[in-house]
Amino acid sequence: VSTQSTGDDHSVDELIDVIEGNRHYVKCIYVYNKCDQLTVEQIDAIARRPHHVVLSCTPALNHDGLLHACWRYLGLVRVYTKRRGARPDLDDPIILTGARGGFKVKNVCAQIHKDLELNFKHAIVWGTSVRYSPMRVGIDHELHDEDVIQIVTKTASEQTKDKNYGARVQAYYDQWHATKSRKLGKKPLKS
Repeated sequence: VSTQSTGDDHSVDELIDVIEGNRHYVKCIYVYNKCDQLTVEQIDAIARRPHHVVLSCTPALNHDGLLHACWRYLGLVRVYTKRRGARPDLDDPIILTGARGGFKVKNVCAQIHKDLELNFKHAIVWGTSVRYSPMRVGIDHELHDEDVIQIVTKTASEQTKDKNYGARVQAYYDQWHATKSRKLGKKPLKS
């Protein structure tokens, strides 16, 4: 019985390890350096194998391929933000992962500010996740890598029409008042 794993085939040893729960297999990328010393046929044969990346450091060949493979294997998605009337900020993306909640618009809102999801009206997205670019989407829209998003929030008058607006304002005031009282050393008021 082979103990090596190739592609999606799994060995008997791996099956036993999973059943017993004493091993955890993680993804890996095999990186081959000094590809400038190989023939094109050898490079092509190695690069076609699953989970393999061929590069060279001295002439700087295929560094972007390694970076792209790392992003893909880690399951990271870059989302760029845009303000109304301005160009997108392509220098500082928001990084979304499956482990931090997913790739939806609500995850972008949560990473920007905790109250942004409460005041969310719609988002405008440019990129591969929408049929038309730009397209207006809801909070549960799933984003793709390198999408650009502009989040539109409710106006003050629209926020006052929400059914839980009064409770939110009261909770905010209570929190502010408690913080202020703690700073001044006063005892909180009894309700």
